[in-house]
Amino acid sequence: MKILAVDTATGSCSAAVAVDGELLAEITLSRDETHSKHLVGLIQHVSQVAGVTLDEIDGFAVTRGPGSFTGLRIGISTVKGLAAASGRPLVGISSLASLAQQGRAGEHPICSMIDARRGEVYVARYRHKNCGLSPEDNEQALAPDLALRSIQGTCVFVGNGAVVYRQVIMDHMGKRAHFAPAAQHIIRAATVAQLAWQRFDAGDTDDLERFVPTYLRKSDAELNRQKNMLKSNRS
Repeated sequence: MKILAVDTATGSCSAAVAVDGELLAEITLSRDETHSKHLVGLIQHVSQVAGVTLDEIDGFAVTRGPGSFTGLRIGISTVKGLAAASGRPLVGISSLASLAQQGRAGEHPICSMIDARRGEVYVARYRHKNCGLSPEDNEQALAPDLALRSIQGTCVFVGNGAVVYRQVIMDHMGKRAHFAPAAQHIIRAATVAQLAWQRFDAGDTDDLERFVPTYLRKSDAELNRQKNMLKSNRS
């Protein structure tokens, strides 16, 4: 099965083509630019490098979040459009689960963290189980110190949130804090494709019409609208 996978959940932008979970080609950009500027060209280029046309893709995968509101909308709308036009199935993959897959080393629990801005991180913990990773708690948006309170024992941290709040983690955890290699803090579309293949193989796909991003909290625009409404009601 040929899978086209895309990630736009954070500041990086990644696209990959894989066959039955085995990578054919991957391109990842890490630039402070909107993903709409690069994503379509990235998909076309990675397909050419892989020697696969979009008509030959059997299934599509995309990170569903949590992450950047704008980034998720761009990635998901693009991939949903490709899936709808081709009639091929779609699978959404957690951005935190993708990071956990990249950060796994040894048997220590893994804590995925994505910088959510406003002094918070999107966070979830994973534990090794049956040769894979199993979520230990729900995905949440929390202040970093709150996210660390329930962690007992040694833990591996991965994601740009772990990079931004590295000192906070070290101050709280001390020698119990381990960090994934630098290259693993960026979500790779190859990892998204690998996790998606497991779901495709099990016949577990998403409903294209109902598939929406996982945000975990309201956007800054929504919060600003609420604040303005409250001000208007008070005046």
